[in-house]
This record gives sequence, C-alpha cells and structure tokens, in this order.
Amino acid sequence: MSAKQEQVPVFILCGGLGTRLREQTEFRPKPMVQVGNHPIVWHIMRTYSAHGFKRFILCTGYRSEVIKSYFLNYSSMNSDFTVNLKKNDVKIHSVDHDDDWEVTVAYTGEETMTGGRIAKATARYLGDAENFAVTYGDGLTDANLGDELNFHLSHGAIGTVLGVNPPSRFGEFKLDGAKVMEFAEKPEFKENWINGGYFFFRKDFYRYLQDDVRCVLEQEPLSRLAQDHQLHVYQHSGFWQCMDTQRDCDYLNELWKSQKAPWVCA
Repeated sequence: MSAKQEQVPVFILCGGLGTRLREQTEFRPKPMVQVGNHPIVWHIMRTYSAHGFKRFILCTGYRSEVIKSYFLNYSSMNSDFTVNLKKNDVKIHSVDHDDDWEVTVAYTGEETMTGGRIAKATARYLGDAENFAVTYGDGLTDANLGDELNFHLSHGAIGTVLGVNPPSRFGEFKLDGAKVMEFAEKPEFKENWINGGYFFFRKDFYRYLQDDVRCVLEQEPLSRLAQDHQLHVYQHSGFWQCMDTQRDCDYLNELWKSQKAPWVCA
C-alpha cells in the first residue's frame, strides 16, 4: 500500500495571512505556528507520512522565507552538527529524525487565493502523477488518509473531500414551545458534515482551476465539481480540529502537552 501513497504528491496550502490568529502570525505564516515544539505543518506532514505519503509541495506566499528557512535547516535543527567557520562547512553527526520526505517549497504569490495556488503549484510540480492530495496548513485529524485514498480511487469521480462533523461550540436547546426540555453543551450534529480540508483529486481537476490569483478553491472549482457529480465525501466522525483562533491554538497545545494528541499516529 505504501508504494501507491508514495506516487501521490501532497499539496499543502501555506500562503494565507492568518488574520484571525494575528497574535501568532504577525511575523510568521500560520502553518509555522507551533503545536508543542513543532510547527503545525510538521504535524500535518507527519500524519500523511504515517499513512505512506512522502512527497510534499508547500504552496507558500505570506512570509514564505520562514518556511524556506525551516526546511533548508531541518537536519541541522534536529541533529548534532559541527560547523567549520573558516571553510563554511557543516558536518551533520547524526540525523535525529526519521522523516523520509521530499519537500518542495513553491512560492505561489502573496495575494493568490487557494485555487490559484493549487493551479500554479500543480502546473509546476504534479509531473506524471495521476492523483494528488490537497490540504490546508492549519488542520489536524486522526482520519486514515490511506483509506481515504483507496475510497477516492474506488469511486471513479474526480474529487474526494474529507467530511467531518465536529461538535458545536455553542449549547443546543431542545424546546417545547418556550420551555427548554434538554440542553447539550457541545452537541454533535451527525447529519451536518462540513469540509475537513483533506482532499484527493484526479489530475483532471486541473481544468476546473484557473491560474489566477482570484481563483478560490472553495467557490467555483468545488461548486462546479459538485454540480458535475464529480465530488464524493469520505465521512470521518473521529478527531478533527482546525487552528483558526488563539483558542484553537491553545487547545491543540494542551492536547499535545497532555500526550493525548489524537492525530499522533506514528
């Protein structure tokens, strides 16, 4: 199964401004905001890697240099090393990680929207791949992404989206007129599925995209795909959490600190 996953490149959207998390993103892109001792994009990549995916294309924009620096210095930051200052030579003594990844950092523009980023990056780096994965740089899940890929390959349509149904942040009333009969603090609406952000597409999806900074993945491309009956949902009722706000960031860090992070699968 791993060989099949290795043929599927993963495009991660890493270029947005992260305005709702401004206290963390003023000087770095949101995918570089840390959960524990690692940026959230590292956790996302580890999740894919645990299911056999090894090739990543990071679609960057805002503060792209922070992501470039992180991956250019990845081995030295995670290992012992000796630097000869006169010769400007670095010797890595031991590699203290097992991340067997190929990472491409692809600059896709400061103002480019999500669909435009995918169009630009896939045009350059999709290569001969028949299928590719797309996700955002701010969401974590314990979904089996290998199983989602198998589901994607089995139904024959162009696209697959991970459907999730996280509990509401607001209390739900069950009413009899004006009388509250039951109160649920964080109800789960089992029939209300939302976009969990882990996609698989056949290469034919490219014709739904526009190499235009204004192309938004979640608008015309996915709407047209759905209208053409070419988008299927892989339903996942387990853990999923995005990092939109400081509250979300604190919650993910609490899970990591407690050593009960559900997305840790390797």
